[in-house]
Order: sequence, then C-alpha cells, then structure tokens
Amino acid sequence: MKSKKLKRDIVNITTLGCSKNMVDSEVLSGQLLANGISVKHESVKPDYNISIINTCGFIDKAKEESINTILEHVALKEEGLLEKVYVTGCLSERYKSDLEQEIEGVDAWFGTMELPNILKAFEADYKSELVGERLLSTPSHYAYLKISEGCNRTCSFCAIPLMRGKHVSKSIEDILIEAEGLVKKGVKEILLIAQELTYYGLDLYKERKLPELLEKLSAIEGVEWIRLHYAYPHKFPMDILEVMKSKSNICNYLDMPLQHISDNMLSAMKRQITAKDIYDLIKEIRTVMPDICLRTTFIVGFPGETRDDMEALKAFITEMRFDRVGVFTYSHEEGTSGYALEDTLSQEEKEERAQEIMDVQQDISYEINQQKIGKEFRVLVDRKEAGRYLARTEFDSVEVDNEVIINTKQKLVVGEFYNVKIVKAYDYDLEAELC
Repeated sequence: MKSKKLKRDIVNITTLGCSKNMVDSEVLSGQLLANGISVKHESVKPDYNISIINTCGFIDKAKEESINTILEHVALKEEGLLEKVYVTGCLSERYKSDLEQEIEGVDAWFGTMELPNILKAFEADYKSELVGERLLSTPSHYAYLKISEGCNRTCSFCAIPLMRGKHVSKSIEDILIEAEGLVKKGVKEILLIAQELTYYGLDLYKERKLPELLEKLSAIEGVEWIRLHYAYPHKFPMDILEVMKSKSNICNYLDMPLQHISDNMLSAMKRQITAKDIYDLIKEIRTVMPDICLRTTFIVGFPGETRDDMEALKAFITEMRFDRVGVFTYSHEEGTSGYALEDTLSQEEKEERAQEIMDVQQDISYEINQQKIGKEFRVLVDRKEAGRYLARTEFDSVEVDNEVIINTKQKLVVGEFYNVKIVKAYDYDLEAELC
C-alpha cells in the first residue's frame, strides 16, 4: 500500500521598493533554500502556497502599492488559494502595530532586520555561515551588492532611519566573500548600493573605507564593471575618484542624490551643505574626471519651496548638464522633522514642478546623446525584446538610465560584452550597430 505523499511548501517572495529590498529578498531566498524550502521570486503562476511580501514604506505611492499587494494576497488566502501570508520590510517595520489592527488575514508581520524570526516561522534556522549566499532575482550577469545598512543622516524629508536604523557597515572581508560568490554565479557587473556609500567604514573602522573596498573589489578576477550608487555630497571623499581613475573595471559613473540647490531648501531639508559647496563639488569632480557620468535626483514640492527656488534648480541643471536626472515629488512623512512643516502644495502642483524639471533635463539629455552618434562604446547586453537586443554602456545603470538598442541579425549572447557604434540618438535611448 502506497503512503500518501505530503505536499511540500512552496514560498513566493514579492519584492516592492528599492534595490536594497531586492537584496534582502535574495538573502531570505538563499536562507530558505539552505533549509530545504522551495522558494520562488514574484512567480506569475499560482504555483505556491505561502506568500512573503517584502514591503516598501518610503513614500505615499510606495506605501499604497505595498498595502494593495498585501490585500491582494490576503484575498487569495480567503479564497483558499494560499495557506499563509507573511509581511516583512519597511512598511511592516514602520507601521506594524497599526497594520496588525487594520488588516486581518496576515499570519505574521516582521520588520526589516528580522530575518531569523521569519525563518523561525518555517521552523528553519538562520545559517550565519552562508555569507553572501543569495538566490538572484536579477539576470545572472549583474547583481546589487549592499555594503551597509541604515543611515546616520537626519534629512528632514527622509524616513529611512526610522525603518532601517543607524548606519551599519558590513566588513570588507564579508563583502569580498559575497562578491566572489556572485562572480562564481556568472555576475559580471556589481552595483554597489547603500543608503550612503561614502559613509562606509566610519562605524566599523573609524575612517571612510570605500576607496580601499573599491581597490579590493576591482582585483577580483571576473568583475568587469563596478558601479557606484548613492553617494552623499557632504564631505564627499575625493580619493574615491583616484581609485576610479586607476581601475578600468570601475565604471566612470557616480550616482549622487543632491535633492535641491536652493540654500533655502537645502537648509530646510537639513542637507548639511550649501549651494556653493555643491557647485564647487561638481566642478571639482569633473576637473578630476572629465569623462564621468553624473546621475542625480531632486525633490520638488518640499514645504516652503518658492518659485525662486524652482528657478534656481532649473538654472543649476541647465548649467551643470547632468547626464542623468530623476525627480521625486515630496511626500509628507510622519516621524520626520519635515512633518512639522505645513505641506501646502497639492500633489498636482508637485507633479507639475517635477515635469518642469524633466522638461529641462530632456533637452539636455537629447543634446548629450546626439554627441554620441558615430562614437564607439563597449556595451553589456541585458536582454532580447521584440526581436531587438537591449544593452547598456558603462555610463548607464540598470532600469534608470539609457538603453542601447542594437540593430543586428547576428545572434548575440545576453550577458556578454560587444563593441558597437551609435547610429541614432533620442532623448533617453540610443541605437547602435555592431562594430
């Protein structure tokens, strides 16, 4: 007589929010797999019985998306399509007590730093020896590498410290082990992320250690590109640039969120820097590295922002001619010091201001891209879509920057590098042919 086979649990993780959340989900996946638990990431098929939702609580739109996703999965549970629903991440960390009262059907709520507790819900153990072991949710040729957690800054608009805590650096040794593990999986591009990259090491080593970390990462065989995201402008360590210049596998790319240029706004946002400091810093960076690609982001609609502040921001963007610009509309976040200020602008007005900025940047992006026509670049192919290959240069990060459309009948390999010549240019994308 055959015994009845017990059904194995299959876990699906849904990740919302930023790349830092994605890394958390990948680490959780790795721990579950190490405990013999089947796991998927954002499965489009109803082929799992347990759902974990890794939420974002950064701004209103992100919170709304997280809540809607939770409700959708709770509804699936009520229909008998799921057995359990767990919620983790920033929204859960920040509003756990409120959410527990308002949303029924969630089996357990976990904060951002409660990985061992999540595993206990599966009667699994946290395996500390699995340094850097992750189930990648990105294509195998690139991966995000988080070098620290949390933030010590007190920017008046930002709730990250409320959800992620103080800055905690990973050790250089652990980061190198993780990077080597990624390369063994086929990763060629490592995107360094943190709430503030340039603060790295101050807590652990009592000095900024990003330059040393970059030196050691660049020496790992198989690392083709290293990309830097989220450098804070205040007390920016210029020696980072010297390392970037000396290492061919560190992309000439720097993501530095500036948030504004008006002294009025910089002071209200508690950015610890003046407009003159920012102007001088950008000019100094470009003097040291004339070919660097600078990406930045701004916030518009912060309480007290005047038309003069907006005009100063547009003039700054026009003069500095950033390669990449992103714009966020201000979100009034409880618990931040900015919450005490009156949020007088409507969302519609904020959106209009954001569009003003993007209109300025669109012209700049078009002009910069036009100058690339006829030039050759080394590109990394990310995917094939609608019969075309989509790639990136070292000056373009994943999802947020330009894509290079390669026109060819030749079969290319996703995740490999090719040399191309730009033949057409648009506002935010390029067309190329193989050299």
